[in-house]
Order: sequence, then C-alpha cells, then structure tokens
Amino acid sequence: MPHNTSTPQSLTEAIVSHPPVDGERQWKLEEIKIGKPAEYEAVVEIVASGICHTDLGCGTAPDGTPGFPVPPYPRVLGHEGAGIVREVGSRVSKVQAGDRVLLSFAFCTQCHNCQFGAPGYCSQFSPINFTGNKEAFTTIKEGKPIGGSFFGQSSFSRLTKVQEVSMVKVNNLIADDEEFKLFAPLGCGIQTGAGTVTQLAKATADDTIAVIGLGGVGLSAIMAAKLQGCKTIIGIDRVPERIELAKGLGATHGINTAQMAGSLTEEVRMLTKEVGTTITIDATGMVPLIQQGVEFTANQGQVILLGVAPMDAGLQLQVVPFMVTGKKLLGSMEGGVYPEEYIPQMIRWYHSGRFPVDRLVKFYKVEDYQQAVRDMEDGSTIKPVLLW
Repeated sequence: MPHNTSTPQSLTEAIVSHPPVDGERQWKLEEIKIGKPAEYEAVVEIVASGICHTDLGCGTAPDGTPGFPVPPYPRVLGHEGAGIVREVGSRVSKVQAGDRVLLSFAFCTQCHNCQFGAPGYCSQFSPINFTGNKEAFTTIKEGKPIGGSFFGQSSFSRLTKVQEVSMVKVNNLIADDEEFKLFAPLGCGIQTGAGTVTQLAKATADDTIAVIGLGGVGLSAIMAAKLQGCKTIIGIDRVPERIELAKGLGATHGINTAQMAGSLTEEVRMLTKEVGTTITIDATGMVPLIQQGVEFTANQGQVILLGVAPMDAGLQLQVVPFMVTGKKLLGSMEGGVYPEEYIPQMIRWYHSGRFPVDRLVKFYKVEDYQQAVRDMEDGSTIKPVLLW
C-alpha cells in the first residue's frame, strides 16, 4: 500500500476568499497551512478544479447574508475538484494514497433521504456543505482560522482535506491526465443538469423538453435530453452563441429571449403545436422565466427548478387552475443522483461519444483565476477549469 506523504502541518497554495469590499469579491492566491486529516477525511492534491456560480455567490455575499450559511471570511471555496489522494484518515476505507478521485458534495449518510432517497436532499446538506469546517486551514504567520470543507472539499486549494463521502475513485475509468482534468466539473454542475433529466425527470423518447438558461448546468441537461432520445429539445437563452452550441449538443430548436416577437409562452406553444413541454427545466433562477415555464408546460408535465433565485423570491400560483392541470413543480439538488454511481456513468457516456463535456470546458492556469471568473461572468466561457 502506498505510504502517506503529507506532514503534520503542510503549506499549500489556495485561492482565499476575503470579505467583499463595496460589493466586489476579494479573492487572493496565497500560501496557507493545512493540518492532518480527521478520521473520515483524506488529504487530496488537487490537479484541476471547476468554477461554479455557487462559488461566486458564496465568495461575494457579506457575512451573515440569509441563505449563505458559510463560515466567516476568510474561507476557501471550490467544489468541482479532481485530485490525487496523498494521505488518509484513520477510518477511511474506500480510497488510499495514490488513488485518483473526482470530488462531489458531502452528505450525512444516516438520514432518511441519504438512505432511501437521494443524498442531495440530505437533512444536513446545508451545514455539511456550506458551513463546513471553520478551521480547515490556518494563516501561516498568526495561525488564524480559515474556513473550508466547502461541499466537503474546498478544491480551490492545491492540498485540501476532503470528506470520504465526497470522493469518487476513478483509477480505472480515466484514459490519461488530460481527461482527468477535463472531468473535474462532473461532480456538481454537470451532474446536476444531466441527472435532473435522466434520474429525476426520467425523460424518455416521448418527452418534449425545454431548458431555460444555457450555462454549464443547462447545456448538460441538453446533452442528457439528447442521450435519452427526447423528440423535441428546446434551448432557451439570450446569448446567440449559447443557443447555437445547444443545437450542436442536441437541441432541436432554440429561442432567443432577446429577439422574441411575442411572449416566451407563445414561442414554446408554437413549437409544440400548442401542447407545451412535458419537461421544463429552469437553470436561471429568474422568477419571470420560471413563471412562464409553469405556464407553457403541458398538462401533467414537470417543471423542475435548478437555478438559484434570490432567497426572498416567490412564485404566484393560482391553486385551482394549477391543480386541474396535473402539473408537477419540483426542486432539484445535484440532479437527484448518487455521485459514486452517476459520475462513472457520465464518464462512460463521454467515452461512447454521447456526452461531449469537452465542448463546455476551457482550461486556465490557477494564477489566471480572475480572468477565468470574468470569462464565466460575461458568458464567453461556459465552464472554466483551473489547473494547479
């Protein structure tokens, strides 16, 4: 068995999130300290980490913002990691030093949903994934605490302590180092979009599906809809390049919300012979779009919410008219999947040529993280992945 290689207190390079100033995020690439892993943790050397909009939100919101139960600044974010195990805690059993792992969210393993449903709905999801460990790292000079264990991993650090449940071993599934880096974002955004289609909605060839918002999550849903053979796949966005990319990934139709003659409901109804969509997925969190999604969904269809809306946002729903349609309004966390099963499945789909995640990803050196964030925010990059 390979030997552990870390020391009791190791130095590591990390993107540390400091308190925002005038609403602007303050991320700095700096050296910090990481300690020994706890009994159900492993120290992982990160080789690549995707950037997700959740990282941006949790790295911009001031301390105490409702709905962001993260530890006080400073903190290390990142929750789409790929890395190599360097040391394991005393009770870790599923990985050992030297294993290659893709990282996903953490969960308690004991509650009803973890045991009988989907771990994304874990009763302790928020404290485990957002609050994490307030003392996961420390500053070098003064030994002050830095929060971590974000989504069980904090993969914006070259060395990081990862919870055992967040690790998916992929030693025998990866063709080479480049592919390993490419798969870093599978554990959150991509599995959320794809899993919502294949696992939660259980889409089939008989379904007509609309995806509102064509970022990494939405485009992953488009790819999964094609994989499932859905007869009509409508991609909805306001960026022409993203609509064209969606068509290249399987969308049969595209709607540009910035160029519509009528309402979105009218556009979708026209494309579906007035029936509407049997599955509608919102990946924007924008209430007016969600509202129209509920309207244009077919009777007995599913409306599934993926995008993160403002915490005080609400929908206006007339109870009786909604009731008589038989429509379902669902929330999706992490696609309703079990990562240890679903991540290998996505890799197999990629190898078969049916799940081209490489068309979503652009690589950046970690020192160029600010450019990666800018490109993500202006829409020129779908899924930035930092290389350590």
